[in-house]
Formats: sequence, structure tokens, C-alpha cells
Amino acid sequence: MNSDKALWGSISILIGTVIGILALVRGPLQIWLLLGIFALWGLWVVAFLLLPYMREAKRRKVRQQQIKQRQAEGISPAFHVPEVGGEPTELLLLRHVNHRISIYLQAAYPKVTWEWCEKQPEKLILHGGVGRIRVFGVEDFDHADIKLDQKANISCDMVKIVPLAKAGYPDGGEAQLPPNQQPVDPQIWYEIQGRKVLEALMADLNSRGHSSLTLSEEGDIHVEQGEDDVVQEHLSGFPAKVYWPRLVQVFERNGLAAEITAKGVQVSW
Repeated sequence: MNSDKALWGSISILIGTVIGILALVRGPLQIWLLLGIFALWGLWVVAFLLLPYMREAKRRKVRQQQIKQRQAEGISPAFHVPEVGGEPTELLLLRHVNHRISIYLQAAYPKVTWEWCEKQPEKLILHGGVGRIRVFGVEDFDHADIKLDQKANISCDMVKIVPLAKAGYPDGGEAQLPPNQQPVDPQIWYEIQGRKVLEALMADLNSRGHSSLTLSEEGDIHVEQGEDDVVQEHLSGFPAKVYWPRLVQVFERNGLAAEITAKGVQVSW
């Protein structure tokens, strides 16, 4: 398309120049000027429009000869990723590999879904190696290690990640514990159960002049109103005391000040 625009642009300039010569120049000089203009235009067409096509045709011919020579010698031609317009090639390769992984997993777990744990899985796909994914809908496992090699082979090892606190219990011992003593990841609890309730409540409390609240061991949210300690909300699945230091870190990573007191976890904003 750019070549077409350049050609039509050069034709427009040529026509303008010829009209100017015909209008302004008389006698034998007019013929020589016209011949010179057409000669220059012809050289420009050859140099800027025809030569690139000729070079590309020559390169294509050389590549075909090299491929035939390699095939004759029993050498497989090197694979080159074609350029695809519209989207980066790495993204297209990633989607292709994602489909292959999904088919691989769904052969054993039809309802499985998954997501990459790697920040840049496309690099793993290009160079090979082992990457971890998070799997959902699989009863016995929560992660898997995907191995990719340079021959485009895929293999998978299913992984079950168990918290250290849970690993210390014998089989079946954990189920006998009270609900508030079950192993809990404070970060996951905050994202799934705590964040929405706390952010809405803190916005309301802040608008009414409060700057802190306290989370009790039972999961109740307390605020001081004069001399009274009033329960505002209740949080289900609130982590046990053993997880409070990690819960404080979670609050701090989310821009809140938190400390452990005799009444519970005090959160300030």
C-alpha cells in the first residue's frame, strides 16, 4: 500500500512537471527537458519500487535453494516463527500452549480450570523449562508443574501445597478441630471474606469521625462510642490468634495500621 501511494505521488509530480514545461518552455529545449524528466522518473521507479521486489525475489530463491540442499543432505530446515499482524507472536503462542495444557488436564479432570503462577509464561514457552499453574476444580490437587521442552512436548506433575500448620496434624486430626482453629491463610481470608466487609464499614465509620476498629477473637468488629464498646459487624472464618501476626502484615500491605492488643486486632486508618 505504501508503494502504491509512492507511485501515484510520483506520477502526480511527473504530470505537474510536464505541464509546467509545456507551458513555460518552447523550442528544442522543451524536448530535452521532457526526455530528462521522464528518464529521472524512470530511474526513480526502478530504484525505489522495482529493486526491493527484485531483492526479495532473489532472497526467496536463495532460501528455496538452501532448503532443497538441506533436504538433500537430510537436515531438517530451521523453524522460524512467522510474523502475524494484529497481535504479538508471543501472545498467540501463549494461547496455543494454553489450549494444549487445558486439553491435557481435561483428559483427566473434565471440570478443571487453571491460571499461570508465572509472571511471564511466554518466556517459558519460548525457551522451555518448568512453570507452575494454579488448578481449580480438582479435588486432590491445587497446583501443577508444567514442563515444556524445545521439541514442543508438554508434561504435567500434579502438586498439592499443604500449609505447615496443617502438615503437623496426623490424617483426620484436622477435621476434629473447632472451625476457628482450622489452618487459615490470612491473605486469602482477607481477599475473599474480609476486604469487602471491612472497606465498606471503614468508609462508613470514617464518615462518622472514627479512625479505628477492633477485631475480636470471635470475629466481631468493635468500635468505641463514648464509654461503650459497640459491635458493628461479624466476620465469618476469622483467623485464630496464631495467625494474627501474619494478619497484621496483610493489613499493613493494604495501607492500614494494625496491632495486636488485649482486646484483639486493632486496625487504624
